[in-house]
Amino acid sequence: MIRFTCPCCGAEIFFDSRSCGSCKSLLAFDPRTLKFEQLQKTSASGTLAASNGNLCQNGTNYGVCNWLAESGAQEGLCYGCQFNRTIPNLSRGENLERWHTIEAGKKRLLFSIIRLGLPLNNGWEHPNGGLLFDFLEDTRSSPSAESFFETTGFLDGVITLNVLEADPALRFVEQKAANEVYRTVLGHLRHEIGHYFFTSFCEEEGLKKRFDALFGDNASDYSSALDHFYAHGPKERWEDDHITPYASAHPSEDWAETWGHYLHIHDTLETAASFGLIDAQPQLLGFDQRIDRWRALSVGFNELNRSMGLADAYPFVINPKVEEKLGFAAEVAKFLKTMDPSSAAAQPPS
Repeated sequence: MIRFTCPCCGAEIFFDSRSCGSCKSLLAFDPRTLKFEQLQKTSASGTLAASNGNLCQNGTNYGVCNWLAESGAQEGLCYGCQFNRTIPNLSRGENLERWHTIEAGKKRLLFSIIRLGLPLNNGWEHPNGGLLFDFLEDTRSSPSAESFFETTGFLDGVITLNVLEADPALRFVEQKAANEVYRTVLGHLRHEIGHYFFTSFCEEEGLKKRFDALFGDNASDYSSALDHFYAHGPKERWEDDHITPYASAHPSEDWAETWGHYLHIHDTLETAASFGLIDAQPQLLGFDQRIDRWRALSVGFNELNRSMGLADAYPFVINPKVEEKLGFAAEVAKFLKTMDPSSAAAQPPS
């Protein structure tokens, strides 16, 4: 994440800001310029508008979005909200807050994709190869829900997120049941978009050969592998080759976990650079330099967390094999940038 300033008074604001704490101006984030714009009510309709668009209808109607929608955008939705296919059932009051949490995580995900310059189109406009999101619930989060069980995952261009992940108490129950050290909405989304991007590079012969050598045969029986993982746990000595126990379940999950951590590292290093905690933006560093800075930084903020009586912010170990896999993720990101540069919402900095 980068630092933001108010376009009216220059005070510091933040990615999820809706107004300036200093001058009280109403604000919205423009994904085309990666800057905030001042909002003003139009005299005719009372719509909150900026010079180059209006506040997204999901912000106007539900308060879950602070992005600008282009003038004439479909249903008045911003770039980010146009990726939604199914939102939570808002007749159940708690789902509005859950949706707000999910949108915040999804917008951070999309911001990272934009900053990396990766190609991304929504599935409405690009049914062959585009991406959509379903935010679904089941009886674990809403006893009156129509579905008994909804699985978070990726299939045929759609990322599904169970809304229980946006409820801290319910998510904690799932985390303990899965014996995980880390579980967040943003973490889920970064993992699942790794599955989506795999479909974008898997036909490139050189990258696929590298993938098979590092991760294994992605075509091996997925259902059987996951059944074995849930019945017997991770591979013995999984920590020698994988970033998490779940990554050892199947090459596909190993890739998605690796890609998720690649995004964790990129975004956090970018934040650290923006706030002067490291000396260079990650896109200006070689991969080895990024990993060196990440190891030092992550140890530091784990100790800061411990000083506050909190759990480690990054409870993972990057050993040489994991580092090699992360290096492959960096290669994939570089390849994806060459595929369709015009499909990113905004061009990343040089």
